[in-house]
Formats: sequence, C-alpha cells, structure tokens
Amino acid sequence: MQTIGFVGVGKIGLPICQNLLKSGFNVLGYRRGSLSEFEKAGGTAAKSPAEIGEKCDVVLCCLPSSEAMEDVINGPQGLLKTARPGQIIVELGSHPVPDKEKYVAPLAEKGAVFIDGEVSGTPGMVEARKGVIFLGGDADACKRLEPVIQGFADMQLYFGPFGAASKVKLVNNLLVAIHIAATAEAMALGLKAGVDVDLMIKAIASGSGGSTQFGIRAPWMAQKRFHPVQGQAAQLFHYFDMIRDWADSTQTATPLLDRAIEVYQRCVDMGLGESHDVAVMVDVVNSMQRQK
Repeated sequence: MQTIGFVGVGKIGLPICQNLLKSGFNVLGYRRGSLSEFEKAGGTAAKSPAEIGEKCDVVLCCLPSSEAMEDVINGPQGLLKTARPGQIIVELGSHPVPDKEKYVAPLAEKGAVFIDGEVSGTPGMVEARKGVIFLGGDADACKRLEPVIQGFADMQLYFGPFGAASKVKLVNNLLVAIHIAATAEAMALGLKAGVDVDLMIKAIASGSGGSTQFGIRAPWMAQKRFHPVQGQAAQLFHYFDMIRDWADSTQTATPLLDRAIEVYQRCVDMGLGESHDVAVMVDVVNSMQRQK
C-alpha cells in the first residue's frame, strides 16, 4: 500500500487526506497545528516535512503562504534535506509563480521534481471529490501523479509548463470573487421580491443566470448561514494581489474585479472578513446606500 506524504493538513488539506485514506492510501501528514482530526481519520502524524520526504516518494503540500513554503522546503527540517531521485513534490497552495518556481532547480539538483498544483473548490467540494486539480510542470511526473490525484478528486487537468496551473487558478478566482459579489447583490434584491425564496434559488441556479457560487452560497445567504466558514472575504485578498500584479504586467483591465474588491474591503472593514463565511457579503450589500 503506497504511502503519500502531505504537508499542510488544513481546511483543504484535511479533506484531501481523508479521501486518500478512503481510497486505500496510507497518509503521513504534518502541520504546525493539531493533527487530531487527521489522525482520527486514520492518518499518521510526522514530526517534520523532512521526515515525510524521507519516507514518501510522493509529497503533496498545501501551504498558506510563501513564507510557509520557504520553511517547509528550505527550512532546517525542510523537504530539501531528504529530497532524492524519483521523488515528486507538489505544491497545491496558491502563491506567486516566481515564489513557487524558485524551488524547481534546488529540488532538481537532488533528483526530485517539483510540480505546480492548484485546487479549485471549497473544502466542501473537495470533501465530495468535486474539487478540480490543476497541474503544471514536468509532464512525465504529472502522469505518474494521476493515480494519486484520482484518490481524492474526480477531475485533474494538466496545463503544461510550470506556472500554468497557478495562472489558471487566478483566472478561476477572479470569477469566483465576481460571482460571489454578484450573488450577494442578486440575493439582496431577490430576498425582497416576495416570492418563494427556495423556488427562486432553484430557478436561477438551474437557469441562465446560475453559477457554482450562486448554487453554493445563495441558500446560505437566504438562511443567514455564515458558519461554518468555507471561505473568507479576507482570504480572497491573497488572490486579489496576485491577480492585480498579473493584470498590471499584461496591461489587462479588470473593471468588474476592481469594483468587487471595494465591496470585499467593506466586508473586512465591517469586521466580517475572517469571522464569517463570504456568504455574509449579502449583509455587506444591504448595508450600503443605493446611489443614484
């Protein structure tokens, strides 16, 4: 039975690990916080990333920041310490492409392959195997990863060169941000229509105006269900910065995103950016005055 290493067993990492375990893999995991839920699901805790690298031919990481990635790969107990020929290491977290790319060569010197990965989906979608996995980098290594990815997701897509997966994720999350903001605006208005709300949501979700985000969050907005938190407004600013940097470098206008960011900033300023699911944006819209 193959053992997969996983570093960063958080909101996205935990359901990935749970699905891998259900698919018959052993999973050796590490995070700086508690691993109690991971161990309850059947995973085995490691003491460091280096220990995981020593014992696993495939290591998946899902890290919250470039700083965390630096520590996990290049730190005193990092993956570089135990990297070896034939090993595949995948970063599934979202970081600027140059921040990811700088580890390709150092790991290659040890014979390991570093892959640019991304996860498209909420924790709930990942738990239900509905998250889509984007991959970029060495084609042979990505081919070898296919059985592992199939252990936790029903769809995986290979986009070619290293960095391509990250760029596609930014395009995806530009739409996620706009769709959530649009859903909040539509529901703020729709809840005042005096119609059967559940039927209205069903009609829109199944019709030409629907989107994945509408299907997920419109019912939560109607029910004022903002917990448990599946995604935070504050967290999206991580992507906003990267999208704006890329748009600047390519001279691409983003008028809808620019306006949506103003609303997300209002959400953060209201103190709702981290404590509530981003579905709370419906309350943010309702707090605003209509401008004529």
